[in-house]
Amino acid sequence: MATSSSSNSPCAACKFLRRKCMPGCIFSPYFPPEEPQKFANVHKIFGASNVTKLLNELLPHQREDAVNSLAYEAEARVKDPVYGCVGAISFLQREVHRLQKELDAANADLIRYACNEIPTTLNTTLQSGTSNIPPMVTNPQQRPINVRMETDGGSFYQNTSGFLLPFPPLWLDGPSGNIHERGGGGGGVGGGGADM
Repeated sequence: MATSSSSNSPCAACKFLRRKCMPGCIFSPYFPPEEPQKFANVHKIFGASNVTKLLNELLPHQREDAVNSLAYEAEARVKDPVYGCVGAISFLQREVHRLQKELDAANADLIRYACNEIPTTLNTTLQSGTSNIPPMVTNPQQRPINVRMETDGGSFYQNTSGFLLPFPPLWLDGPSGNIHERGGGGGGVGGGGADM
């Protein structure tokens, strides 16, 4: 019984205009009787005749979106007669701009925090002596300086790289630092050695 009564009731547009709602009423699919304020706002802002003309010019599958747009604009105009939905859009754009600035500031703080943590961690590692990074030669073409050390176990050669060698480097012939080749004379390794 309630369904029959609802189907026989006029749409919100015809009820507002106080006219009989015909079976082919163009307003009926988009302004149901349970939403009277929707058509009241649209009629107040755009006028029923203008809405009728607009809907007749559109294809049937486009009418629902058009009515929803008109209803949204009409409701915004009722709340804000000057700006309408433009005022709401501007407010949302300002909010997006404000939040974007806050996000940029937070990202900048994170970057500064990360940059400050890196030197602190490096200094802590160096002070604790746990760094395993070997000393680097500032000039790649400069050979390390070699120092001869006399011990009970024999002679050792230590260069500025911090490594102990039981023999002099191949490019040195004794403490004088002359270039030495294997098999040649001199006091270095291989100099004056016996044949194998």
